[in-house]
Amino acid sequence: MAQELIYKSIGIVGAGPAGCMCAKLLSDAGFDVTLFDMGKFLRTLLPTGGGKCNITHDEPDFREFAKNYPRGEKFLYSVFSKFGVSDTIDFFNSIGVKTYTREDKRVFPISNSSSDVREKLLKSIKCHFTNEEVVNIQKISGENGFKLKTDKNEYYFDDIVISIGGHAGYKLLENLGINIITPVPSLVGFVTKENFSSLSGVSLKDVKIKIKKKEYCGDILFTHKGISGPLIYVISSVYAKEKLPLEMLLRFTEDIDLQKFLEQNSHKEVKNLLSQFVPKSLGEYILKISAINPDTPCHQINSKQRNKICESLTNFKVTVINKVKDSEIVTCGGVDLKEVNSKTLESKKYDGLYFCGEVLDIDGFCGGYNLQNCWSTGYICAQSIINK
Repeated sequence: MAQELIYKSIGIVGAGPAGCMCAKLLSDAGFDVTLFDMGKFLRTLLPTGGGKCNITHDEPDFREFAKNYPRGEKFLYSVFSKFGVSDTIDFFNSIGVKTYTREDKRVFPISNSSSDVREKLLKSIKCHFTNEEVVNIQKISGENGFKLKTDKNEYYFDDIVISIGGHAGYKLLENLGINIITPVPSLVGFVTKENFSSLSGVSLKDVKIKIKKKEYCGDILFTHKGISGPLIYVISSVYAKEKLPLEMLLRFTEDIDLQKFLEQNSHKEVKNLLSQFVPKSLGEYILKISAINPDTPCHQINSKQRNKICESLTNFKVTVINKVKDSEIVTCGGVDLKEVNSKTLESKKYDGLYFCGEVLDIDGFCGGYNLQNCWSTGYICAQSIINK
């Protein structure tokens, strides 16, 4: 005679991508699931991918995929080996979200709409949606299960899944004695010592940036506060815990024989010559900091001035003094991974307490990596509870 299955009650705290993935899978399996959030459910999905929802990144090798996480790479091997990119695409297809892959391997819904993805995912979840703020979680002494208190009610659950994201709510976990790595902004623009307000909006492709002995290459954007863009997001992630100020050397061009160009364009104004190598406004900025009149004819540029221009084109110094406040896409920090079983995502201190998504000390680069972390860890939490 088949053994009768006894399904448990599950409380999921945080209705972001990870929490909703977990709720979907557990509710499909017949568990009694209550999903808590004090705000709009799955609201953090809306701005992703510029509002188009960059669901994941098309890299089938989970080890190669995991290299895009400055924090959590090896921890994620087990996670991604069980639920990877193809599983994510299949999952969204199953709920009516068809996808396509761009040339840069970023995967988007055909609708190009985060709202569409949000609507379809929420519609697929059969659970109790509870719009209350969770203020305390307590392990029931001498028994299995947890007492969860909100600003309105008290609840009792067999298991708890924490998916509160990476920005707030850590007090809940500190009260349980869970070690938290202090969160700091990641994937964020930089505030610089230099005033780049005259360059605000200027973008450049394939800029090389040297920091200490390492070099990075990609696209940047000057802002009224400093510098941003895809390459800066990568650097802000890699150096998320670096003490500021941080000095960067930008290379806009490869080494050029500037004297030769000056001679070949002897009657051209130097500002017009520089516009062959960098945007006009950047060329004028370089001349300004080099104390060179931009209208100076090329034949009047002396060796000292030429060397200053070359230095700016190949070793343009930028000093980072801060991060743009409240602009981070994700945070570096969260639940210490040493507290968590990487195969099940269950707490090592408390049976029945699980973690998924950005609440963990895991963060990736732009390009669908942080959402994939949410989908995969949400899946692992659900399967661990189902198979327990």
